[in-house]
Amino acid sequence: MNTTLETPKPVPLLRRHVIYAILVAASALVCLKGLLALTAYGMSHDSSSQILLIPFATIYLVWLARKRIFAVTSFSILPGGVVVLAGGILSWLAGWSSSLLPGNEALCLSAFAFVLIWTGAFLLCYGFRAVRAAVFPLLFLFLMIPLPDPVLDRVTYLLQRGSTEMTVLVFKTFGVPVFRQGFLLTVPGITIEVAKECSSIRSSIALVITCLIAAHFYLRTWWKALLFVLLSLPLSVVKNGIRIATLTLLSLYVDPDFLRGSLHRDGGFVFFLLALLMLWPVLVGLERSDRRAAHPSTASQRSEVLDRG
Repeated sequence: MNTTLETPKPVPLLRRHVIYAILVAASALVCLKGLLALTAYGMSHDSSSQILLIPFATIYLVWLARKRIFAVTSFSILPGGVVVLAGGILSWLAGWSSSLLPGNEALCLSAFAFVLIWTGAFLLCYGFRAVRAAVFPLLFLFLMIPLPDPVLDRVTYLLQRGSTEMTVLVFKTFGVPVFRQGFLLTVPGITIEVAKECSSIRSSIALVITCLIAAHFYLRTWWKALLFVLLSLPLSVVKNGIRIATLTLLSLYVDPDFLRGSLHRDGGFVFFLLALLMLWPVLVGLERSDRRAAHPSTASQRSEVLDRG
């Protein structure tokens, strides 16, 4: 009597996607209160407005690399289940301690719990190899966690201080006499305050996120990618100082309404584009150096041809 062992059929990828979607939807329903609180926080705080976009951006990043990420898939039920369970426990602790923890710390725990649950579900449905291939999108998901209030206050203060010093530098560069007292700047005809609202925290976070995505797609050397992302931090201060000085000078010499008009309220995007234009040559230079390092033989062949010529 002959017996044959049948090899288990691989689970179709579409079925894995359905299972993952069900797990994500179930976690959203179970933790609906925390998810709604996180959404409301992102809509009402400039420093966390990216919360609403990060999950969708993560899905898009996974979709772009779907062939590489889902090339080899397998269920990792026990490890993935442990991560999901840890996220569930953390979500319960966040809800239980919401009245005990100061500021937004309970909300930060809740957001961290969502990231753990969704990452654990990804591991459960697709396996370790898929997680390794999707490491950037999964780490990118952590950007939906708000900054804790003490950290946010410190970052805002540093941006506020740096923007003030940069504004003074711009004034002096253009020969405008300025007197500084803390965050108050006095120029002939007007006194302005670089308040917390002028720290440009939302624009700075958006610039960092944009640089992260650009570094992921165009740079292959980790230290070059890190350098490019870190450059966005001082550049945020530079572009904000230019913005404040520009609005002040326009209000002095063109129209006083520039300090209260649409350019003041919504013109941050213009200076955000200015920062991107300043970073573009740096990205191009780093990307070209990466290509030369990746193909040293081609570069040496070109030099030999030139020597022979």
